[in-house]
Amino acid sequence: MEKKLQELKKRFLQELDGVKDSRLLFDLKNRYLGRQGELTKVLKEVKNLAAEEKPKIGKLANEVKNELTDVFLKTERIINNNQGTTLDFDPSLPGIKETIGHLHPSSIVQYEMEDIFAQMGFGVYDGPQVESEYYNFTALNTPNDHPARDSQDTFWLEQGLLLRSQTSNLQVRMLEKYGAPFRGVFPGRVFRNEATDASHDHTFYQLEGLMVDKNINIGNLIAVMKSFLSEFFNTEVDVRLRPGFFPFVEPGFELDIKCLICDGQGCSVCKQSGWVELMPCGLVHPEVIKAGGLDPQEYSGFAFGLGFTRLVMMRYKIDDIRLLQSGDLRFLKQF
Repeated sequence: MEKKLQELKKRFLQELDGVKDSRLLFDLKNRYLGRQGELTKVLKEVKNLAAEEKPKIGKLANEVKNELTDVFLKTERIINNNQGTTLDFDPSLPGIKETIGHLHPSSIVQYEMEDIFAQMGFGVYDGPQVESEYYNFTALNTPNDHPARDSQDTFWLEQGLLLRSQTSNLQVRMLEKYGAPFRGVFPGRVFRNEATDASHDHTFYQLEGLMVDKNINIGNLIAVMKSFLSEFFNTEVDVRLRPGFFPFVEPGFELDIKCLICDGQGCSVCKQSGWVELMPCGLVHPEVIKAGGLDPQEYSGFAFGLGFTRLVMMRYKIDDIRLLQSGDLRFLKQF
């Protein structure tokens, strides 16, 4: 046993002599002096010695352990000094401010719109972004030869699925699930396979609105839109209605607002027209009412599709829609 201790000490000192790195130094310490190290293994054999030998070997083992520990600590100090681990510290220097995240401008506007519509009695609903052709087109009275079904506008997936091109995909889903009367909005991300420019992107956000009950007419639609826009912009907003065709409404309209970026003078966002196309809207087509499981002779309603990404641009005077999805921190930190 005495011979084993002396050999262990010799090996430790020989290996220690070539160590110049603190990581290797600690590896050596653990291998020899750790709980599962070489010295511990030798000490476990002490119990097998004769009673008269145990005091002598026990004393020698403690001496070896103390000697090796002292040598280790001296070597550790030398290595640390050579590696310059002692750092200068100036307590008068300012600290590093911890940064925190914040909401994206699209989220800010979405939550505000949801609050406004909730105050008007509308529920807020969500639905799938990967949709079937039926709910995205067929149930909305969209003919099979309608241009919107073409690959130029729609991202088609496998097995008849697609990335929804409009949040209108929830109209029939909601009527099937909740029936009438129904009053709700459906905010969410939509996808269009089209070229991008300052006012168009392949990924953007819409808020669909649907109200179905007895005796709903165009006057209800105009009243809701005027109330919402006045509350949202905190001012009277100039709007105009233009006739428009959309398969899921009859009659259909385009609702435009005067461009708030250029105040109607003309800019890249409004394409120099002074007006920004904000939403298609109209009275829900009887075929859509039927697809929702209701009788169009008894129920009517209105629907609108609000491109709220453009409201974000109006609110913050952003002149390029592509900035919103760019991930550019220089842009996002402004909010």
